[in-house]
Amino acid sequence: MTPIGIAERDDPLADGLAAQLERWALALGSDPALAQRVARLGHAVSRATREGHVCVQLAEGWPDDEPPLRRELLASGVVGTPADPGARPLIVDDDGRVYLHRHFDLERRLARRLVHAAQPQPGTLGGAARERLATLFQGNHRPGDDAVDGQQVAAALALRQRFTVISGGPGTGKTTTVVNLLACLLADNPAARIALAAPTGKAAARLAEAIRERAAHLPADLRERLPQAASTVHRLLGVTPTGFVHHAGRPLAIDALIVDEASMLDLALATQLLEAVPAHARIVLLGDQHQLAAVESGAVFAELSADPTLSDACRADLETACGLAPGRLQPPAPLQPSVLHDSVVWFDRNFRFAADSAIGRLAMQVKTGRSAEALATLRAAAGAELQWWDDGGARPGAAVRDQLVRGHGAYLDAVRRDPHDAVALAQGFASFRVLCARREGPRGMVAVNEALDVHARQALAPLLERHPPPPGSAAYPGRPVMVLRNQPLLQLFNGDIGITLPPQPGEPGLIVAFPLADGGVRRVPALRLPEHQSAWAMTVHKSQGSEFDAVLVLLPEARSPVLTRELLYTAVTRARRRVAIAGSAAVVAAAIDAPTRRHSGLLARLREACTESA
Repeated sequence: MTPIGIAERDDPLADGLAAQLERWALALGSDPALAQRVARLGHAVSRATREGHVCVQLAEGWPDDEPPLRRELLASGVVGTPADPGARPLIVDDDGRVYLHRHFDLERRLARRLVHAAQPQPGTLGGAARERLATLFQGNHRPGDDAVDGQQVAAALALRQRFTVISGGPGTGKTTTVVNLLACLLADNPAARIALAAPTGKAAARLAEAIRERAAHLPADLRERLPQAASTVHRLLGVTPTGFVHHAGRPLAIDALIVDEASMLDLALATQLLEAVPAHARIVLLGDQHQLAAVESGAVFAELSADPTLSDACRADLETACGLAPGRLQPPAPLQPSVLHDSVVWFDRNFRFAADSAIGRLAMQVKTGRSAEALATLRAAAGAELQWWDDGGARPGAAVRDQLVRGHGAYLDAVRRDPHDAVALAQGFASFRVLCARREGPRGMVAVNEALDVHARQALAPLLERHPPPPGSAAYPGRPVMVLRNQPLLQLFNGDIGITLPPQPGEPGLIVAFPLADGGVRRVPALRLPEHQSAWAMTVHKSQGSEFDAVLVLLPEARSPVLTRELLYTAVTRARRRVAIAGSAAVVAAAIDAPTRRHSGLLARLREACTESA
């Protein structure tokens, strides 16, 4: 991390913090050189949080002749320690991590909540539970397949523990596992209060829909008791202009919380959510540790997923519960050791893609950093499932532009046939999406949306003549839009996607229809929408929690800091059937060879919290 000189600063928030730190340090008796050093460090920490880090390391990125030594920082009076944080704006821990005080406090609170949650539930894997697990997961067993059923093991672990993390890519069986887990919980306690949540409205709707689809094998009485809807995390907590309704002092009235797409939870939201869960309740986090981390600071899910090891006692319990011979269960080695033993399961077996699937093979090669093999897979692509344009131009070439237009062709045909059929149009639009690595630039989301808006207006010209948009408005019938700001009064949240429709009789103007989990739509006047944009293309970050039949991944013309292994993996795994990638071999390889690394101390805070609770 490169140190920032006073004259080089260009970040107003970081500039303001640096100036304030310098004034405080001088007022507390620091000499000017130390005060400037503290100011520079504060500026670096503030900039780092904007890049997704929770802290910075003192040992990284500072000139050898000017090390901001820990004891000097403490002498400034504006830097505290974990043992004595006080009200100081910066905190430095024993390993040389420097935090903004708020982020250190969040990390410590989350660690304490997790250590409290990561306790076994006595007596939960008795004979009745073992019978249910055997019955519910019997469909997973195929003749001649003697592999350990990871889904059954994960459900058994979630019954045994109050806190469980299940990490796996799309198609690895996370939702099937949750359905059977919910059946076990409801069979044991028919009155159990279970909340389903996800960070975005789209992910929440997809979770509820997936649970309904995978519940057909359950007895009718259990099927009817399953949660019928999922909410966004913000909606669950009750977002208000001044904060959340639910928090540690006013917890949610639930007995279990299931959170899907948990890799999207940043440090602050994860802390606020888990603190709002009552102490007795189970917590199950679902996600994919190889996907993009949250936009804001932290990589909470990846850190919590790092250690799938099991204690001898837990392994023996799970083997008994799942009918496995002693020693049969052998968890993989951890990426990083964690004190959260007996809490994590990794799903590696994919049920969506066949063993010879090009998409599945490419996804595995990307997430494991095998760039040469990934390029070979792309070069061998036949086009039905996987397509690659090895282009490096600043603007998409003719073949890519043709794909941009044709990808949405079936949707535009549907709009021309019946522009009022909101459900059919929403389903049709969800079949294809353009995913951009960046927001700006000639291959960015904004430019692609502008170009496709022009094309759509031309393709739908007769419809626009019958239903002209208001003067100066970007709205038009058939335009897909994405909400960019939460609007609780309209029950609209950041990431929600709707379709603009002509008005029905009695409606004042163009309407935007947002699909609901129950198959209906919410109709909102276009003029009342909060901040929004066209949704023909979206950034890969915004696509998390969504799946499409086909995606076109548009990579930048040159290497970029935003282009990472996790971004490309996330983009590829949004597709169910077809992936097209536009980007040069150098850019694809650079992405695969650039894993995301975020500075954090959550594992250290967990160790401290574990010591405190011992």
